[in-house]
Amino acid sequence: MRILIVEDEEKLAALLKEGFEGVGYAADWLAEGEAAERRILMYHKEYDAITLDWMLPGKDGLQICLDVRSKGITTPIIMLTGRFDAGDKVKALDAGADDYVVKPFSFEELLARVRAVLRRPTQTISPELKVNKVILNQNTRKVLLNGKPVRLTMKEFGLLEYLMRNPNKVIPRDQIVDHLWGFDFSSFSNVIDVHMKNLRKKINNRKNKIIETVRGVGYQIKD
Repeated sequence: MRILIVEDEEKLAALLKEGFEGVGYAADWLAEGEAAERRILMYHKEYDAITLDWMLPGKDGLQICLDVRSKGITTPIIMLTGRFDAGDKVKALDAGADDYVVKPFSFEELLARVRAVLRRPTQTISPELKVNKVILNQNTRKVLLNGKPVRLTMKEFGLLEYLMRNPNKVIPRDQIVDHLWGFDFSSFSNVIDVHMKNLRKKINNRKNKIIETVRGVGYQIKD
């Protein structure tokens, strides 16, 4: 999963980023409204959800929400704000926000709300993915291979999930890096290769190479 955090309170943003990364998500952070809208317009397909502060420098979150929805972007948006008036909540939801969280809040509550919006029928991500002989449950974070549980690290789980959401497609290495580690991560690092090597050892066997490396391009999982 990859989350875009749009928040101008640096301490809160750092806590959110740390929290999401702690449960295995990739998280990017932007603090200015217009820059955030540009990122959403250009890269919305790279994000599974967006947490969007209402009060931002440059352009406020409510207007950003209205603008991106007017362009047909359906990425789930959770509005974060100190505004607790019922009328403000109605404005946010009418603007296209999927949920509304009032500050202060616990990270566990926000994480639960992120999981909730990702489970909604309008979202293209299914809670359970099945490719070849692998079953991955996004909610329980459990993986079965030939009916037997496979223990994965958080990054291995993220890699497998991303590949399974794109079966039989060769996913470029840089695209995987951007999705799971964020824009600031160096694509020249061999960290992804180490994680992928370990994942393939757990998923592949001599008779059935489910995950393949396409030299010079990236990786794919075969159905």
